[in-house]
Amino acid sequence: MGQGFAAVPDAPAYRLLDATLPACLVEGGGLPVAGEATVRADLTIAEGRVAAVTPPGAALSIALPALNLRGGMVLPGFADCHTHLDKGHIWPRSSNADGTFMGALTAVLADREANWSASDLDARMDFALRCAYAHGTVGIRTHIDSRPGQTKVSWPVFGAMKDRWAGRIALEASPLFGADLALDDTLLSEVIEMVTEHGHILGAVTYMAPNMPAGLARLFRVADERGWDLDFHVDETLDPTATSLRLIAETAIATRFAGRILVGHCCSLSMQAEDEAARTMDLVARAGVAVVSLPMCNMYLQSRGPAQTPRRRGVTLLHELAARGVPVMVASDNTRDPFYAYGDLDLVEVYREATRIAHLDHPIGDWPRVVTSAPAEIMALPGAGRIRAGVSADLVLFKARSFSEWLSRPQADRTVLRAGRPIDTTLPDYAELDEVVGSR
Repeated sequence: MGQGFAAVPDAPAYRLLDATLPACLVEGGGLPVAGEATVRADLTIAEGRVAAVTPPGAALSIALPALNLRGGMVLPGFADCHTHLDKGHIWPRSSNADGTFMGALTAVLADREANWSASDLDARMDFALRCAYAHGTVGIRTHIDSRPGQTKVSWPVFGAMKDRWAGRIALEASPLFGADLALDDTLLSEVIEMVTEHGHILGAVTYMAPNMPAGLARLFRVADERGWDLDFHVDETLDPTATSLRLIAETAIATRFAGRILVGHCCSLSMQAEDEAARTMDLVARAGVAVVSLPMCNMYLQSRGPAQTPRRRGVTLLHELAARGVPVMVASDNTRDPFYAYGDLDLVEVYREATRIAHLDHPIGDWPRVVTSAPAEIMALPGAGRIRAGVSADLVLFKARSFSEWLSRPQADRTVLRAGRPIDTTLPDYAELDEVVGSR
């Protein structure tokens, strides 16, 4: 990995001069908004926190060591609210032969049954987290496949990982199983046991099945009784008749559910008639449901066929949802597994590709929130995702001076600060996983 700003002062207090910050992520300071929805500022860092955000060149009563960023962009640490750490990096041993959704399901099922021991999960999860940490991520929510025989293997590994990474990456987990299976008392009891011990978030995959509404209602009831949040995989299909998103919103309204609800994918919304989609989005806004799009994974899987150029991409209606006040965000989803052959838990890459795919630009506006403050809020990460006095100085420094420069390159030379100190951003070598997943 290339070197970023090598001269961050080694002092308990210092200043970052002439930084370019996304305006929507800065609180306080009264800074005028410049081009591309940015502000210019000096940041004072003291005892691991942002002590002040001031106009460039503002005089301080105390002289401090300083690094001049010369207009380089600074963002807060990233929050990745939809990932699959338990599936990550199995591609070398379990690829997706045809790249389809069913191909992914089949490959993962076989790999899970054959290989997902505690040691296998531990090695792959830790590798993925080291990647995310080097890229500047401070919080991750992962979905954990929760099926009979696997639930009590995977969740304790996640719990150990959560403890191991405390203070570096805040980890959350949500169970992943079919919503209709919530009617299976034995399975649900096992899931509740694991969530009670390790998470306090309940979730499932929703799809249009006869007993799905009853299963969904039970999940709402269990979460409400325990004060848990909900997180669902929703309508990951191009079938316009898939309307479980609407059912989730209606259920939230009818039950007056008080917790946070996050829904991911919502691909079918992009295929529905304008008036039907509008009615659903109005309900989503009324229910206070937040939506995360996974554009890279969805475009990888949707509308795929042999020797066929994809025409329908399945990216949900982010602009229309945001216009209704729905909290929207984007996330990594799968990495190097049958559901997505690529990825590295790098939210700079995710945001860059989402900007191109979903036109999160012209104007830039508040879109930088989708990988910072918006997911940090749904994950209840205090102070994360924003730049203001008093928060931990978990920052990512870039030499790029504008969004045009920032979105044009991978930003491999970024500098990542945790509590104001630079970390080693060397990425782990894939060869470390050769004994676990093979080398091809």
